[in-house]
Amino acid sequence: MNTSIPNRLFVRNRTNLAAQMPPKSVAVFTANEPMPRNGDEFYPFHQQSDFFYLTGINEENAFLIIAPDYPDETMREVLFIEPYDEVKATWQGEMLDAKQATELSGVMTVKGSDAFWSFVNDIALSGYANTIFLNTYEYPKYECAVETIQQRFVKQVKERYPMHNYGRTAPILNNLRMVKSEEEIAITRQACDITAKAFRRCLQTVRPGMYEYQVQAEIEYIFKQNNASGHAYAPIIAGGKNACCLHYSKNQSLLRDGDLLLFDIGCELNNYSSDLSRTIPINGKFTERQRDCYNAVRRVMKEITKLYRPGGTINEINEATRRLMEPEMVKLGLFTAEELRNQDPDKPLYKKYLMHGMSHHIGLDVHDSIDKFKPFAPGMILSCEPGIYIREEGIGIRIENDLLVTEGEPINLFEGLPTEIEEIEEAMLKKFTK
Repeated sequence: MNTSIPNRLFVRNRTNLAAQMPPKSVAVFTANEPMPRNGDEFYPFHQQSDFFYLTGINEENAFLIIAPDYPDETMREVLFIEPYDEVKATWQGEMLDAKQATELSGVMTVKGSDAFWSFVNDIALSGYANTIFLNTYEYPKYECAVETIQQRFVKQVKERYPMHNYGRTAPILNNLRMVKSEEEIAITRQACDITAKAFRRCLQTVRPGMYEYQVQAEIEYIFKQNNASGHAYAPIIAGGKNACCLHYSKNQSLLRDGDLLLFDIGCELNNYSSDLSRTIPINGKFTERQRDCYNAVRRVMKEITKLYRPGGTINEINEATRRLMEPEMVKLGLFTAEELRNQDPDKPLYKKYLMHGMSHHIGLDVHDSIDKFKPFAPGMILSCEPGIYIREEGIGIRIENDLLVTEGEPINLFEGLPTEIEEIEEAMLKKFTK
């Protein structure tokens, strides 16, 4: 249960959404549901991000109505929570009550979820809600065969009210969520600080002969010790050739002397994400080849970081990275300057060694609401993550920071964390010389 975010954030978020809804409309939202794991077990509950953004509520069986034009002011915002169930409370613990729900969300009218549909009827059939706005997760690259509760809810509402007009909240909320408030920035800073602590611990503990999952355990220890709920996404602890698999998450392999170890980790704090990538030598010392590859990525990162200013775009970051990385790859002997000049423009040579984008928004989701064509604006938080992956050599390198866009220079939320080769080797040397 969230207790550390002031409810003014959620009040403001609802106000901003309502201001962009057309006259005589209503928006209805449902919370997430527990996801089955196996047998009678469920995965730990995680709230749907838009629902949390508007309410701060981390509970299942909850609904929200926003009806800005409804004559009865007490029904313009109504939050519905699960009615008290003595058996459930005995088995699963404390349940949220109406007073607590108001304190968390700032919604003054809180009812039991068993009253939800009667309230929707009153509003939808009143003549003050000709358009019903519905919420689903919309991300261009996301595909999932499992139907979510939000998708089922959309069908349910449309079956009940087939003659209404319908709208989508996702475009409005995606646009709002891209620019973070002071409260959101403060939480993200804290999440980045915790993740940085976890990486520093790894600099002092990683050594040949460990297993990737043992490194993961060190990270999780720091996360929990610092009040994070856990990982913001499946952690990548990839030794040697495993680092060339972009979303490697088995984390089962032995760490071998002479190999590199790529981290892609981030804690989740109060539902907000952090996202960090670093690459270190398992034995504390980069080889010459590893140094050359690492420094190539680092040089590119320094240059593209300068582009995270108002007016820039993700597409510009990607294009700049390509231009900068191609000559670096030539220097590394991955292809020749002549091969580069004669390359097939539909199959650029660099993509064999760098196949992912360089940036994404970060917020309630680690890959947060996005419009890759929307110019950067102060308050946006984005990743900066160039890399290089040479499968035939077992070398995978990625360096990633979370950058806050300001009116001037971007702010690196991982400022001070070892990034240069000398910093990494010095931090690891202390361990090996004890």
